[in-house]
Amino acid sequence: MTTPAAAVTASPALQTPDANAHANQFALLKQRRFAPFFWTQFAGAANDNLFKFAFTVMVTYQLQLSWMPPAMAGLVIGALFILPFLLFSATSGQLTDKFDKTKMIRFVKNLEIVIMLIAAWGFMSANAVVLLGCVFLMGLHSTLFGPVKFAYLPQVLDARELTGGNGMVEMGTFVAILLGQVAGGLLVAVPQIGHTSVAVACVLLALVGRGVAQAIPRAPATDPNLVINWNPFSETWRNLKLAHGNVVVFRSLLGISWMWFFGAVFLSQFPSFAKEVLHGDEQVASLLLVVFSIGIGTGSLLCETLSRRQVEIGLVPLGAIGMSVFAIDLYFASRALPALAEMGIGDFLVRPAHWRVMADLGLLSLFAGLYSVPMYALIQLRSQPTHRARIIAANNILNALFMIASSVIAGALLGAGFTIPQIFLFTGIANAIVAFYIFMLVPEYLLRFVSWVLSRFIYRFKVCGDEHIPTEGAAILVCNHVSFIDAVLLMAASPRPIRFIMDHQIFKVPVLGWLFKLAKAIPIAPNKENPAAYESAFAQAIGVLREGDLLAIFPEGALTRDGELQPFKGGIMKIVDMARSEGMEVPVVPMALTNLWGSYFSRIEKRGDKNVAMVKPFRRGLFSSVGLNVGSAAAPADVQPELLQQRVRALLTA
Repeated sequence: MTTPAAAVTASPALQTPDANAHANQFALLKQRRFAPFFWTQFAGAANDNLFKFAFTVMVTYQLQLSWMPPAMAGLVIGALFILPFLLFSATSGQLTDKFDKTKMIRFVKNLEIVIMLIAAWGFMSANAVVLLGCVFLMGLHSTLFGPVKFAYLPQVLDARELTGGNGMVEMGTFVAILLGQVAGGLLVAVPQIGHTSVAVACVLLALVGRGVAQAIPRAPATDPNLVINWNPFSETWRNLKLAHGNVVVFRSLLGISWMWFFGAVFLSQFPSFAKEVLHGDEQVASLLLVVFSIGIGTGSLLCETLSRRQVEIGLVPLGAIGMSVFAIDLYFASRALPALAEMGIGDFLVRPAHWRVMADLGLLSLFAGLYSVPMYALIQLRSQPTHRARIIAANNILNALFMIASSVIAGALLGAGFTIPQIFLFTGIANAIVAFYIFMLVPEYLLRFVSWVLSRFIYRFKVCGDEHIPTEGAAILVCNHVSFIDAVLLMAASPRPIRFIMDHQIFKVPVLGWLFKLAKAIPIAPNKENPAAYESAFAQAIGVLREGDLLAIFPEGALTRDGELQPFKGGIMKIVDMARSEGMEVPVVPMALTNLWGSYFSRIEKRGDKNVAMVKPFRRGLFSSVGLNVGSAAAPADVQPELLQQRVRALLTA
């Protein structure tokens, strides 16, 4: 059940997801909406890899096949497994959108049992042709499961649980891959009964997975009236066009596919890297896989802790930076290792230089986990539910193409005389270039990264009442205005992008002005000073609400110069009235930033008779406590500047 992508309509059969229903992601394993699904995909991923690795070892070491030499076995098996993703992902996405996802899961698990029974006969008769056919069928099985796997989660998890749920699934997938490969390698090597042991294990794992799948609650179809297009080529093109319709989602798909390109380079080179560069045996190659898998799992689990249980795409640039840094350092750590006789795992571990290599691999993969999990969660959250599975199918198609491209490019570099460490260096540098390009195309990632860093490493930022920030639909956020970074902190607190109306003067502030332009903040000037800019700001604000997005306004009109809350101006009423004239009843959410007055970015310093900011960088030191208190939304009919000011004032002392 391993896919190239390893990695919110609630079902009536499920309990309503509640963001406060569990303390952390591990508690999901006690809930029926998640636990049976988790163990079903875990068993499937383990079975995939037990079967494939045992077959690879059998062909490499035990069978003498003139038509498939050992050096080609891994490539042939890998190519056969991935081929169905190119051919049938589009069809599987349609099936997942059209039918109940739980029924799809059970159908796939039934198919797995049939395939494993055929494979069992292939192992016991040592029939490589039959087993190659089963590799293709298991690829088909995983192709069918891929869209279900990632479309099921947003249907049963709250938006604030998506990061933790995806982290658990990705961690479970890589642990299952690791255990499956270790078990496959050990079982097939058992004298006399190795092939029979593998056959029995494959069938038992398939049966266990099907048994657990029976406990998964219903997850109704999101588009039951969909007419299936059985032409895989035209539907593949249609899926890619469908994904391209949402720019942020499509570019995130490309970002995930690049991560699989990056990871495939390292995974495919582990055996050769262990033998030719590290001078280790098969156990050393297995150790590298263990370190890589533990790193991915750890990074995936860290995502919820680092994201305040929301979809925090600010972790993606952090992950990209780490991937490049440690890929490049892996080159320096391994480029000049002395030539030695082939060593076992014991001799390998006693050499300090090898610990640097393992640290690079572990941290590289940890940051890959931080990179991928928020991207998956963002795609699930931003994709339209009726065709979410087809978006996931498009992701699997792109992943497969990028993984094939990685094999071709790595092979070409090796053919051109590159060493394996040089390929790692090339990949690390390419990752930095690609990541920078993606973050310029989708500046939301970079903006969230800046807000994430600021709210964790400059301040200790505590948010109370963030459940009042709507996870979908249009809303107006109103907040007091204390410092030049108020907008950045609001970004850090919100699970969704926010468009800000901001004084046009702030765009002249170095760095911050550039960031706010990236964030597509709406500049506003006083009506007396620039009537055209004033009216344009309100027209753009209504456009934001019309699109169903979040709009933030600082109703005081300017930064406070004395730390006190200033009177609210009438702009908020103009926005509410304009929205109502277009038939939109938009809720207004009051917010209050606390303890920011006196910070570096507030106008507390005096220069002559003026209050100025950004004069003493460490006037309150690092990690000073600041907060955001969010109140319940007010109905548009209850919105008045004076009443809103009172609610914000009350939140300042909450």
